[in-house]
Amino acid sequence: MGSAYSPLGPHPRPSRDDAWALLCEWTLGEALRRHGLAVEATVGWYGRERFHVTGSGLADWYIAGLLHDFDYERYPETHPLRGAEELRARGYPEHVVDAVLGHGDHTGMPRTTDLARAVYACDEMSGFIVAVTYVRPNRSLDEVDIRAVTKKMKDKGFARQVPRDQLIKGAEELGVPLDDHIANVIAGLHEARQDLGL
Repeated sequence: MGSAYSPLGPHPRPSRDDAWALLCEWTLGEALRRHGLAVEATVGWYGRERFHVTGSGLADWYIAGLLHDFDYERYPETHPLRGAEELRARGYPEHVVDAVLGHGDHTGMPRTTDLARAVYACDEMSGFIVAVTYVRPNRSLDEVDIRAVTKKMKDKGFARQVPRDQLIKGAEELGVPLDDHIANVIAGLHEARQDLGL
């Protein structure tokens, strides 16, 4: 009989391995791949620790974080709209697609789920905290705390491409005080620190 896939049935659910292969296929740059890993870890942390998601539902949180920017290198002008088309074509669940579409304000996609709000909140904050880590003496997450992050947020010359208002808005949409959100993202990054070299 061959494959268990039936053209009459639903798509087989893509796995985390499938998601990683897609990211690597579409994203050749190491920095953007590492960013995907960082957001995967922090969104997954939120799913598990704050929203108590389990099983395949939790896997979707990790996958949405990992793939939120997967099309950026190939299609910067239409990101993440082009990526959303590809995710649908490959059988990713619609709530994952919606979270990818909602991770930037420019798409106008409303963030109506905890997953979408988490991807939005963790995207820029993960990148910002990694940038803070890179300027610490040992480039180690052990040297980064809430105070170090909030101090750098006030420094307009530091990581100026990161919109400060989005860092704040992301925490607000999640219903988490900013300091707690920073601490949570640091905790999530610790889980991926080996892959991130931090």
